[in-house]
Amino acid sequence: ICTGEKWNRGMRTRLGCLSHKSDSYNDFTAILPDKPNRALKRLSTEEATRWADSFDSLLSHKYGVAAFRAFLKTEFSEENLEFWLACEEFKKTRSTTKLASKAHRIFEEFIDVQAPREVNIDFQTREVTRNNVQEPSLSCFDQAQGKVHSLMEKDSYPRFLRSKIYTDLLTQTQRRLS
Repeated sequence: ICTGEKWNRGMRTRLGCLSHKSDSYNDFTAILPDKPNRALKRLSTEEATRWADSFDSLLSHKYGVAAFRAFLKTEFSEENLEFWLACEEFKKTRSTTKLASKAHRIFEEFIDVQAPREVNIDFQTREVTRNNVQEPSLSCFDQAQGKVHSLMEKDSYPRFLRSKIYTDLLTQTQRRLS
């Protein structure tokens, strides 16, 4: 019984450290592509508000991606966005010699079982993608990318819109106007 109590106390301590995650606007400004103050001056309230119109609107704006990434880090799930972005970059590959190595790298980092940044996809999608990577094409990750996009859109995106990061960001852009 004593051993169990020690284990529980130790686990509570470790979990307590994890629960002190941040969800603040400062986390967002720390990872902006430009210097935070300059970047925020360029971001209009209208643009930031447009991110709530659709998930794709958020993903099409570099500051939207930065804010969403900051939010996902607070939830320990940024691998979904990183995979989606890696797929978008992969689709721009023009060199057939680089295509295979990039495909294998993405697969090993995000798709393979026990990958360092494994995304949450079903077995069938994982196997289809595994087969696609054997003879890579620009579309070999489309099914997996679609599943991850859908997961983020239905799960993480609504929480992002309610998050302190997003609401603080809107407040900051509105303050600049007054």
